[in-house]
Amino acid sequence: MHFLSITWNPDGILLDLGFFQLRYYSLMFVIAFSLGWFLMKKIYQNENQSEESLDSLFIYMVLSILIGARLGHFIFYEPSMFLEDPLSIFLPFKFSPEFEFTGFRGLASHGAAIGVIIAMFIYSKKVIKKPVLWILDRITIPVAIGGVFVRLGNFFNSEIVGKPTNSDYGVIFKQLGETFPRHPAQLYEAFGYVIVFVALLYTYWKTDKKDKIGFMFGLWLVLTWTVRFIAEFYKKSQGGFESELGLFSTGQWLSIPFIIIGFYLMFKPSKKVS
Repeated sequence: MHFLSITWNPDGILLDLGFFQLRYYSLMFVIAFSLGWFLMKKIYQNENQSEESLDSLFIYMVLSILIGARLGHFIFYEPSMFLEDPLSIFLPFKFSPEFEFTGFRGLASHGAAIGVIIAMFIYSKKVIKKPVLWILDRITIPVAIGGVFVRLGNFFNSEIVGKPTNSDYGVIFKQLGETFPRHPAQLYEAFGYVIVFVALLYTYWKTDKKDKIGFMFGLWLVLTWTVRFIAEFYKKSQGGFESELGLFSTGQWLSIPFIIIGFYLMFKPSKKVS
């Protein structure tokens, strides 16, 4: 018997009305985007920005995160799907080997990060009329807390699970048909993102670092991808190109460039902006 383990057995569905299902994962996304909008409203009020620009920002963020995360998953982890079943990349079901409703369960945070950066570049030019790093500095706060809820959604879905603990400690994911405990890697990562959120919140409201363009975005890159790098040691392999490169997982290899760029942005000479 595993005296220090927890048996985790939710089916991922919070509410089932027959014609409509509310899944925990979907709820976590709704909470993440709603909380993100509330935080950015406070930040935009502090920066004397209009509500119209905030509404545009919300649309840019939602689309870039979902599209970027979806494409990132298949580019980094399942590139063969572009040839085998390309429609399933953009639709919540697959056709091969047979038709099946799957939902959008393949989402990669690295792809989401790239998607957001591209979208914010367009947003900064067309809407806010400020340097792209200005908006990237400020969206780090809602993005950080959003990461917490995404990982909680993964936990409810019993996905992105950890490696076996080989001890009594851990979580037994009953939905996977297992009887042994694994590391709750999703919760490790969620806790790490809470720390990132608090650090960014303090930096914005209690220091003048927000006026050094690029600093907060750099800090977010370093902290977020360091958390991801560490969490990967406890995660079950998700595949990708790690078998070719060895040493680190795919997620860790993808995290290293973000961390390097983050340090550069934090410590490069930069003028303060108002």
